[in-house]
Amino acid sequence: MLSLSSSAMNTLQLPYPLLANLIVLVHVGFVVFAVLGGPLAARWQRLVWIHVPAVIWAALVEVFGWVCPLTPLENWLRRKGGQGGYPSDFIAHYVLPILYPEGLTREVQITLGAFVLLINLSVYTWIFRRK
Repeated sequence: MLSLSSSAMNTLQLPYPLLANLIVLVHVGFVVFAVLGGPLAARWQRLVWIHVPAVIWAALVEVFGWVCPLTPLENWLRRKGGQGGYPSDFIAHYVLPILYPEGLTREVQITLGAFVLLINLSVYTWIFRRK
């Protein structure tokens, strides 16, 4: 079994900011897939088994105001890399400054969660009526 001494670990510099940015990309990909993945599931129906849980998770996180586990992971990586984290959630930090510059309110979170459900309910209704 391979083990590294503490001095070897101290000289090993992990690219924490790069890893944090990778987490952001994964997070963005997940959000886009949850919101817009219905047409992909219509084309490749095996994706339904991945997409439906993603939609449910995304909606629950928004409706109940939970913090996605990727957000604390990103913040931890940023702090380890000498950068500052952010106190809000992913949507509030990255998406809302673009869409809603005034900030995240509880009503906006509920609306976003309902929006995710509505889009996907519409797509899945269309998929199942097509058969």
